[in-house]
Amino acid sequence: MKYTGMTRPIDSLGRIVIPKEIRESMDYEIGGSVEFFLDYENNILSIKKHTGNTCKMCGSIKNLSKFKDSMICESCINEMKHGTFTIHTKKQQKSHTQLTIRKSRSSKEQQIEALKQIIKKKPNATQIEYAKLLGVGQSRISQLKKFMGKQ
Repeated sequence: MKYTGMTRPIDSLGRIVIPKEIRESMDYEIGGSVEFFLDYENNILSIKKHTGNTCKMCGSIKNLSKFKDSMICESCINEMKHGTFTIHTKKQQKSHTQLTIRKSRSSKEQQIEALKQIIKKKPNATQIEYAKLLGVGQSRISQLKKFMGKQ
């Protein structure tokens, strides 16, 4: 067992928040279930992700077989036997999704030039309107205006 150095208070309803870093590294999802294990001798409470009676690999509930402490479906067993199975964790899927959705960023200079052009066209617009037109947050417009003032 690894010591993380993180501590969390128990709230008035007896709840403990699992830190985001731990949830992500252990692939725990918001709303997911966990199992509790107690070691009275060593005064340890352990938490394990509850998978129930579903395939550990794909989540299927059909034709399950127990392997060590996990359930694996017949389809995944066959894929592993034939070497065609690839494991993708939710963390890998999430990072792949973020990479495909992420917008390309423009440099500060490009943003300043774009803002100057927008200000020329719409001198009486608000920072929020400028932000929508540039595709950035209102706070970024404020930063860019400060940079423009220093030039």
